[in-house]
Amino acid sequence: MKIFLSQQNYHIGNFESNKNKIIEAIEYAKAQHGDLIVFSEMSICGYPARDFVEFNDFINKCYESIDSIKQHADTIGVLLGSPARNTIKEGKNLFNAAFFLYEKQIKAEVHKTLLPTYDVFDEYRYFEPAYDWKVIEFKGKKLAVTICEDIWNINDNPLYRICPMDKLMEQSPDMMINLSASPFDYTHDEDRKSVIKSNVLKYKIPMFYCNAVGSQTEIVFDGASYAFDKYGNLCKMLPMFKEATEAVELNEDGTINSPIIEPSEKIVTKNFIPSTLIPTLNISQIYTALVLGIKDYFLKMGFKKAIVGSSGGIDSAVTLALAVKALGKENVQAVLMPSPYSTDHSVNDAIALSNNLENPYEIVVINEVYQSLLSTLHPIFNNLPFGLAEENMQSRLRGNIVMSMANKFGYILLNTSNKSELATGYGTLYGDMAGGLGVLGDVYKTQVYELAKYINSDKEIIPINIIEKAPSAELRPNQKDSDSLPDYSILDKILYQYIEKRLGPDEIKALGFDALLVDRILKLVNTNEYKRNQFCPIIRVSPKAFGVGRRVPIVGKYLS
Repeated sequence: MKIFLSQQNYHIGNFESNKNKIIEAIEYAKAQHGDLIVFSEMSICGYPARDFVEFNDFINKCYESIDSIKQHADTIGVLLGSPARNTIKEGKNLFNAAFFLYEKQIKAEVHKTLLPTYDVFDEYRYFEPAYDWKVIEFKGKKLAVTICEDIWNINDNPLYRICPMDKLMEQSPDMMINLSASPFDYTHDEDRKSVIKSNVLKYKIPMFYCNAVGSQTEIVFDGASYAFDKYGNLCKMLPMFKEATEAVELNEDGTINSPIIEPSEKIVTKNFIPSTLIPTLNISQIYTALVLGIKDYFLKMGFKKAIVGSSGGIDSAVTLALAVKALGKENVQAVLMPSPYSTDHSVNDAIALSNNLENPYEIVVINEVYQSLLSTLHPIFNNLPFGLAEENMQSRLRGNIVMSMANKFGYILLNTSNKSELATGYGTLYGDMAGGLGVLGDVYKTQVYELAKYINSDKEIIPINIIEKAPSAELRPNQKDSDSLPDYSILDKILYQYIEKRLGPDEIKALGFDALLVDRILKLVNTNEYKRNQFCPIIRVSPKAFGVGRRVPIVGKYLS
C-alpha cells in the first residue's frame, strides 16, 4: 500500500486556504498513484481552534469543506481531522474526529478518546471522548486510526483510562495511523520518537504518524512526521518545521520499502536532561522555531513590518536577528533610544548590528523628554532620592516612542524580554514589557547567549562585544543586572527546576542550591505573576512556557 503523509501549515479558521492545501496534496498523491493520504489533527480548521468551535457557523464551515474535499477522494483514501457533531450520545456537542473519505463519500468517522487537559491543551472543555472503537477496512487492510492520543502515556489523562489502541487491537488491525497536532519544545523530539517506537513494539504493527507544522500564535508545531515498520525501525521522517507531502510504501509483511533511517535499538527510550542544568540542547531547533513563530504570526495576522527597540544588549540583538531572518531586512525597523545612562559602546554596538543585518534604524535620543518629565514630577517627588521610578520612566518613554512609531507607520512591536527577566519581574510594565509578540519570553538568558553564538556560527552578525559585555539595563550609572539578580548561570538553573521541573523549594535546595537564594528567587517568581498576566503572547519553545500553558494565581501566597 502506498501511503502519503502530508504535514501542512494551516491557518485557524481560514477554511478556503486550508481546503485548497488539502486538495492540492490529494491531487499530488493521486498523480503518484497513492492509495491513502493522511493529514494532521484538526486539519480542516487548524489547531487549536479553542472557542471558535463553540460557534455553530464555524462547525458548518468544517462540514462544507469536507463536502468539497470528498469530491477529490475518488480513487484515493483520505484521512483528515475536524470537529464532528455529537448526534448519538449525551454529553458535549462535539467530538475531536478523523474523517475517512473514499469514493467521494464519508466512509468512517473516528473520535478521539484521550482528551488532553494539561499545559496548552484544554480539549475536555470542548469535546466528548469516544465511546466506541472500530478499525477502518480499506483495500483489504484494517486501519487502526487514532488522534494524537496513543503517542502519549495513558496516565497523562486522569479522566479516562481506556486505551484506544488496546480496544482496536481486538479487531486485529494491520497498521496504526495517528493524526497529530503535537507542539514543539526543545526536549520533545527524542521523547516523541521513543514513545511511538514503544507503541510499535507493544502492538507489533507499523505506525504512520502525521503531525501538524507551523505556528499558531504561541504554539509552534514542528512536523517531523514518521513512518515506523513493525519492528520499531524508523523508516521515514518528514522535515522539521517545513510543509511536506511524501510517500511511504508499506509491504505485505509489515516492513517499509525504504532504507532504515534509525534502527529500533538506536532510538533512545528517554531524552535525558541533567536535573540541575538548564538545557542548551537543540539550539538550532529553538532558532528555527522562533523564526517560524515570528513569520507565521505576521503572515497569518496580515502584518508585514516589525519594529524593535535596539539597545546594544544581547536580547534585542538576538530578537532583531531573528526578525530579519523571518521577515526580511527591509521589513524590520530598529530604534536606538539612548538615555543619559546609555554608554557610547552600546549605541555603537547597536549601529554595528544593524549595519551587519542591513536593516534600517533610527536614533531617537530621550534625554530631553526624560529631563522634561523629571521636571514635571519634581514638585510631586519632592526631592526624594533617585530610584526605581526614575529608572522606569526611561523604559516607559522608550515604550511610548516605539509604540508611537508603530501606530504611525503600521509596525508591530516585537518584545525582547527573556524568560529569566519575566520570571523575576526584571522588566517595566508599559515600558520594555510592551509588544505584540514575545520572541524570547520562553528562552532563558543562558539560552539567549547560545542563540547569539549560533547566529554567529558562519560569520559575525551580532557584534562580539554585545555577547561578551556584562548585561545591563543602563537605567542608572554603572548599572549591571548582577546588582539585583544572581549570576544567570545560577539563576537559570533554579528557575528551570521551579518552572519546567515543578520542584518545590525544599526539593530545589536538596540539589545543592543556597537556601536563602532559592527562597528569594522563588518569591520573585510568585510575586511578579501580575506582570506576566499583562504580557503579550510568547512563542513557546520549552516544556513549560509562561502564558496559556502555566496558570497560577496572581494573588497566591505559595512560597511567599
